[in-house]
Amino acid sequence: MSSGPFPILFITATRIGDAVLSSGLIRRLHDEIPNARFTIVAGPVAAPLFAEVPNLDRVIVMEKSKTGGHWFELWREVRKRRWGLVVDLRGSGLTKFLRTRRRAIHRKSAEPVHKVIEAARVLKIEDEPAAPFLYASADTEAYAAELVKGEGPILALAPAANWIGKTWPVERFAQVAMRLLREPGPLQGGRLMIVGGSRDAGLVKPLRDVAQSRIIDLTGKDLLTAYAALKHARLFIGNDSGAMHLAAAAGAPTIGLFGPSDERLYGPWGTNTRAVRGPREFEQIRSVDPGLDQAICHMMDLPVEKVVRAAKELLAATEG
Repeated sequence: MSSGPFPILFITATRIGDAVLSSGLIRRLHDEIPNARFTIVAGPVAAPLFAEVPNLDRVIVMEKSKTGGHWFELWREVRKRRWGLVVDLRGSGLTKFLRTRRRAIHRKSAEPVHKVIEAARVLKIEDEPAAPFLYASADTEAYAAELVKGEGPILALAPAANWIGKTWPVERFAQVAMRLLREPGPLQGGRLMIVGGSRDAGLVKPLRDVAQSRIIDLTGKDLLTAYAALKHARLFIGNDSGAMHLAAAAGAPTIGLFGPSDERLYGPWGTNTRAVRGPREFEQIRSVDPGLDQAICHMMDLPVEKVVRAAKELLAATEG
């Protein structure tokens, strides 16, 4: 391979969770191609995840349009460069019209397979899939460390999701927090971290009484700060969401709460993770909501006791 720059165009997902699940591919390419230079294309909400990637030339924010014109706009921006590699996790036809030495294009799996494995197949590394990984600068890490400074273990909760159907009631999150943080809970005397977007700030109030002054409110913080802060969490519990995947990527012991989404595809990735659901399997829920778009909560049959039990088991398994 030549010693000059090796430009890589990396087209990733629109959603935060999907972008996190495929993020390990960037690290793999960075480690294996020392002279790689990255141009990363992502949707508006996911783009900040990649702001601190080493050897980054540019992050292109791609706004979707109903007519598909966003692909033409992207082509106009990247067509003049000769690429060493184009990785297209969106499976578009764009790469056919770009000058590149190599193309790696996503193909949807015929059988249910975890999204980390599906992403790994793009680079033909499914035997050694790249675990989700995000780059955070020393400044970001230091800022996050300052935010979480204090005594006692941290229980992180993410009570929001992008759809009411996937959202476990916040009152049940509060009950779990009380069971874990108050005597004789396994995290007694600990602190409560709340993770979410700026629109989720209203969920903090029902949880504040649980930890009183021992609360770390990260709602509205940028994604990389939240990711760096989650590295300090002793345990994370959250709905199937981007925050759940951030926590697992950060290495926090992670419990994801599932109902109308398939944990075989979207379960938190890693050894110290668990997916917990109520008595109904995903297909049973989809049979009553085929489009997975009804404005009803499908999480009501997940009891507090089951989540508490899973939390205690994961805490015990990750001691020391």
